Amino acid sequence: MSTNESVAEANEAPSFAEIRQILREAGEQHRTNAAVMEAHHSRFMREMAELREQSRETDRLIQENARRTKETDRQMQETDRRLKKAEGFFTSQWGKLMESLVEGDLVPLLRERGIAVTETFQRLTGRRNGEHYEFDIVAGNSAEAVVVEVKTTLRPEHVTDFLDRMSWVTEWLSMYRNLPIYGAVAYLRSDTSVVRHAERQGLFVIRATGSSACIVNPPGFEPRVFG
Repeated sequence: MSTNESVAEANEAPSFAEIRQILREAGEQHRTNAAVMEAHHSRFMREMAELREQSRETDRLIQENARRTKETDRQMQETDRRLKKAEGFFTSQWGKLMESLVEGDLVPLLRERGIAVTETFQRLTGRRNGEHYEFDIVAGNSAEAVVVEVKTTLRPEHVTDFLDRMSWVTEWLSMYRNLPIYGAVAYLRSDTSVVRHAERQGLFVIRATGSSACIVNPPGFEPRVFG
Protein backbone atom coordinates (compact mmCIF):
# COMPACT_ATOMS: atom_id res chain seq x y z
CA MET A 1 0.00 0.00 0.00
CA SER A 2 1.35 3.39 -0.87
CA THR A 3 1.86 6.13 1.62
CA ASN A 4 -0.94 8.18 0.07
CA GLU A 5 -3.43 5.32 0.42
CA SER A 6 -2.55 4.84 4.12
CA VAL A 7 -3.09 8.50 4.79
CA ALA A 8 -6.48 8.41 3.02
CA GLU A 9 -7.67 5.43 5.07
CA ALA A 10 -6.52 7.11 8.26
CA ASN A 11 -8.48 10.21 7.36
CA GLU A 12 -11.67 8.08 6.66
CA ALA A 13 -11.55 6.14 9.98
CA PRO A 14 -13.91 7.56 12.70
CA SER A 15 -12.37 9.36 15.57
CA PHE A 16 -12.78 8.23 19.16
CA ALA A 17 -15.27 11.05 19.67
CA GLU A 18 -17.34 9.82 16.79
CA ILE A 19 -17.20 6.24 18.10
CA ARG A 20 -18.36 7.38 21.51
CA GLN A 21 -21.17 9.30 19.89
CA ILE A 22 -22.20 6.27 17.86
CA LEU A 23 -22.12 4.05 20.97
CA ARG A 24 -24.10 6.64 22.96
CA GLU A 25 -26.73 6.87 20.25
CA ALA A 26 -26.86 3.09 19.97
CA GLY A 27 -27.31 2.85 23.75
CA GLU A 28 -30.07 5.41 23.73
CA GLN A 29 -31.79 3.62 20.85
CA HIS A 30 -31.47 0.33 22.75
CA ARG A 31 -32.99 1.87 25.86
CA THR A 32 -35.79 3.38 23.79
CA ASN A 33 -36.44 0.05 22.12
CA ALA A 34 -36.40 -1.68 25.51
CA ALA A 35 -38.85 0.86 26.94
CA VAL A 36 -41.16 0.39 23.96
CA MET A 37 -40.93 -3.38 24.33
CA GLU A 38 -41.65 -3.10 28.05
CA ALA A 39 -44.63 -0.87 27.37
CA HIS A 40 -45.96 -3.33 24.75
CA HIS A 41 -45.40 -6.21 27.15
CA SER A 42 -47.15 -4.40 29.99
CA ARG A 43 -50.07 -3.54 27.73
CA PHE A 44 -50.21 -7.13 26.48
CA MET A 45 -50.24 -8.45 30.05
CA ARG A 46 -53.00 -6.02 31.05
CA GLU A 47 -55.10 -7.01 28.06
CA MET A 48 -54.56 -10.70 28.84
CA ALA A 49 -55.58 -10.09 32.44
CA GLU A 50 -58.71 -8.25 31.24
CA LEU A 51 -59.52 -11.07 28.85
CA ARG A 52 -59.12 -13.63 31.64
CA GLU A 53 -61.38 -11.51 33.86
CA GLN A 54 -63.92 -11.19 31.06
CA SER A 55 -63.74 -14.94 30.51
CA ARG A 56 -64.39 -15.57 34.20
CA GLU A 57 -67.31 -13.12 34.13
CA THR A 58 -68.66 -14.79 31.00
CA ASP A 59 -68.42 -18.18 32.70
CA ARG A 60 -70.20 -16.75 35.74
CA LEU A 61 -72.97 -15.30 33.56
CA ILE A 62 -73.35 -18.60 31.70
CA GLN A 63 -73.63 -20.48 34.98
CA GLU A 64 -76.10 -17.91 36.35
CA ASN A 65 -78.18 -18.13 33.18
CA ALA A 66 -78.17 -21.92 33.41
CA ARG A 67 -79.31 -21.70 37.04
CA ARG A 68 -82.09 -19.26 36.18
CA THR A 69 -83.19 -21.38 33.23
CA LYS A 70 -83.37 -24.41 35.48
CA GLU A 71 -85.36 -22.43 38.06
CA THR A 72 -87.70 -21.12 35.34
CA ASP A 73 -88.25 -24.66 34.07
CA ARG A 74 -89.06 -25.77 37.61
CA GLN A 75 -91.52 -22.90 38.07
CA MET A 76 -93.17 -23.66 34.72
CA GLN A 77 -93.55 -27.31 35.68
CA GLU A 78 -95.09 -26.27 38.99
CA THR A 79 -97.45 -23.88 37.19
CA ASP A 80 -98.45 -26.63 34.76
CA ARG A 81 -99.10 -28.96 37.69
CA ARG A 82 -101.30 -26.39 39.41
CA LEU A 83 -103.18 -25.62 36.19
CA LYS A 84 -103.83 -29.31 35.60
CA LYS A 85 -105.01 -29.66 39.17
CA ALA A 86 -107.31 -26.65 38.80
CA GLU A 87 -108.55 -27.91 35.45
CA GLY A 88 -109.21 -31.32 36.96
CA PHE A 89 -111.13 -29.74 39.82
CA PHE A 90 -113.13 -27.58 37.42
CA THR A 91 -113.93 -30.50 35.15
CA SER A 92 -114.88 -32.68 38.09
CA GLN A 93 -117.16 -30.06 39.66
CA TRP A 94 -118.71 -29.07 36.33
CA GLY A 95 -119.27 -32.72 35.44
CA LYS A 96 -120.91 -33.44 38.79
CA LEU A 97 -123.21 -30.47 38.35
CA MET A 98 -124.17 -31.58 34.83
CA GLU A 99 -124.78 -35.11 36.09
CA SER A 100 -126.90 -33.86 38.98
CA LEU A 101 -129.01 -31.65 36.74
CA VAL A 102 -129.57 -34.10 33.91
CA GLU A 103 -130.03 -37.30 35.90
CA GLY A 104 -131.74 -36.04 39.01
CA ASP A 105 -132.94 -32.49 39.46
CA LEU A 106 -133.64 -30.57 36.27
CA VAL A 107 -136.74 -32.39 35.06
CA PRO A 108 -138.66 -32.29 38.38
CA LEU A 109 -137.55 -28.70 39.02
CA LEU A 110 -138.92 -27.54 35.68
CA ARG A 111 -142.09 -29.59 36.10
CA GLU A 112 -142.67 -27.79 39.40
CA ARG A 113 -142.65 -24.58 37.35
CA GLY A 114 -145.21 -25.96 34.92
CA ILE A 115 -142.79 -27.11 32.19
CA ALA A 116 -143.43 -30.82 31.59
CA VAL A 117 -140.03 -31.89 30.21
CA THR A 118 -140.06 -35.06 28.13
CA GLU A 119 -136.56 -34.93 26.64
CA THR A 120 -133.11 -33.56 27.49
CA PHE A 121 -129.94 -33.08 25.45
CA GLN A 122 -126.42 -32.49 26.75
CA ARG A 123 -123.74 -30.44 25.01
CA LEU A 124 -125.92 -29.71 22.02
CA THR A 125 -123.62 -28.32 19.34
CA GLY A 126 -123.88 -27.48 15.67
CA ARG A 127 -123.33 -24.95 12.91
CA ARG A 128 -125.98 -22.95 11.14
CA ASN A 129 -125.60 -20.09 8.67
CA GLY A 130 -121.84 -20.16 9.25
CA GLU A 131 -122.19 -19.74 13.03
CA HIS A 132 -121.06 -22.36 15.54
CA TYR A 133 -123.29 -22.84 18.60
CA GLU A 134 -123.14 -24.89 21.76
CA PHE A 135 -125.59 -25.26 24.65
CA ASP A 136 -124.88 -27.23 27.80
CA ILE A 137 -128.39 -28.61 28.32
CA VAL A 138 -131.59 -28.33 26.33
CA ALA A 139 -134.78 -29.66 27.97
CA GLY A 140 -138.20 -29.53 26.39
CA ASN A 141 -141.35 -31.09 25.04
CA SER A 142 -143.59 -30.58 22.07
CA ALA A 143 -144.84 -27.27 23.45
CA GLU A 144 -141.82 -25.44 24.95
CA ALA A 145 -138.13 -25.73 25.77
CA VAL A 146 -135.53 -24.52 28.26
CA VAL A 147 -131.86 -23.91 27.38
CA VAL A 148 -129.53 -24.20 30.38
CA GLU A 149 -126.06 -22.67 30.71
CA VAL A 150 -123.97 -24.48 33.38
CA LYS A 151 -121.13 -22.76 35.27
CA THR A 152 -119.18 -23.74 38.36
CA THR A 153 -118.84 -20.03 39.19
CA LEU A 154 -121.39 -17.76 37.56
CA ARG A 155 -120.07 -14.30 36.64
CA PRO A 156 -121.70 -11.25 34.99
CA GLU A 157 -119.93 -11.86 31.68
CA HIS A 158 -121.35 -15.39 31.56
CA VAL A 159 -124.88 -13.98 31.79
CA THR A 160 -124.16 -11.43 29.08
CA ASP A 161 -122.67 -14.02 26.73
CA PHE A 162 -125.54 -16.43 27.30
CA LEU A 163 -128.15 -13.76 26.59
CA ASP A 164 -126.35 -12.90 23.37
CA ARG A 165 -126.43 -16.52 22.25
CA MET A 166 -130.05 -16.88 23.28
CA SER A 167 -130.98 -14.09 20.87
CA TRP A 168 -130.09 -16.54 18.09
CA VAL A 169 -131.59 -19.63 19.66
CA THR A 170 -134.55 -19.98 17.31
CA GLU A 171 -132.19 -19.80 14.34
CA TRP A 172 -129.93 -22.49 15.77
CA LEU A 173 -132.47 -24.85 17.36
CA SER A 174 -134.85 -25.28 14.46
CA MET A 175 -136.73 -28.11 16.20
CA TYR A 176 -138.05 -25.54 18.71
CA ARG A 177 -138.36 -22.64 16.29
CA ASN A 178 -142.10 -22.12 16.65
CA LEU A 179 -142.20 -22.81 20.40
CA PRO A 180 -141.58 -20.65 23.47
CA ILE A 181 -137.95 -21.04 24.53
CA TYR A 182 -136.76 -20.04 28.00
CA GLY A 183 -133.27 -19.58 29.33
CA ALA A 184 -131.70 -20.78 32.59
CA VAL A 185 -128.33 -20.52 34.30
CA ALA A 186 -127.14 -23.19 36.73
CA TYR A 187 -124.18 -22.72 39.06
CA LEU A 188 -122.32 -23.87 42.15
CA ARG A 189 -121.04 -20.46 43.26
CA SER A 190 -121.99 -16.87 42.47
CA ASP A 191 -122.49 -13.43 43.98
CA THR A 192 -126.00 -12.39 44.94
CA SER A 193 -125.78 -9.43 42.57
CA VAL A 194 -125.09 -11.74 39.62
CA VAL A 195 -128.00 -13.99 40.54
CA ARG A 196 -130.34 -11.00 40.74
CA HIS A 197 -129.04 -9.68 37.42
CA ALA A 198 -129.75 -13.02 35.72
CA GLU A 199 -133.23 -13.12 37.20
CA ARG A 200 -133.96 -9.55 36.07
CA GLN A 201 -133.03 -10.65 32.55
CA GLY A 202 -135.83 -13.21 32.68
CA LEU A 203 -133.66 -16.29 33.24
CA PHE A 204 -134.39 -19.21 35.50
CA VAL A 205 -131.63 -19.39 38.10
CA ILE A 206 -130.68 -22.85 39.36
CA ARG A 207 -128.34 -23.18 42.33
CA ALA A 208 -126.62 -26.48 43.06
CA THR A 209 -126.20 -27.40 46.71
CA GLY A 210 -124.17 -30.54 47.23
CA SER A 211 -125.88 -33.37 45.39
CA SER A 212 -129.11 -31.49 44.68
CA ALA A 213 -130.28 -28.27 43.06
CA CYS A 214 -133.08 -25.75 43.39
CA ILE A 215 -134.60 -22.91 41.38
CA VAL A 216 -134.07 -19.68 43.32
CA ASN A 217 -136.56 -17.58 41.37
CA PRO A 218 -139.57 -16.64 43.52
CA PRO A 219 -142.95 -18.33 43.01
CA GLY A 220 -144.88 -16.68 40.22
CA PHE A 221 -141.71 -15.76 38.32
CA GLU A 222 -142.43 -15.23 34.63
CA PRO A 223 -139.50 -16.30 32.45
CA ARG A 224 -138.53 -14.37 29.37
CA VAL A 225 -139.48 -15.93 26.06
CA PHE A 226 -136.65 -15.89 23.53
CA GLY A 227 -137.09 -16.00 19.82
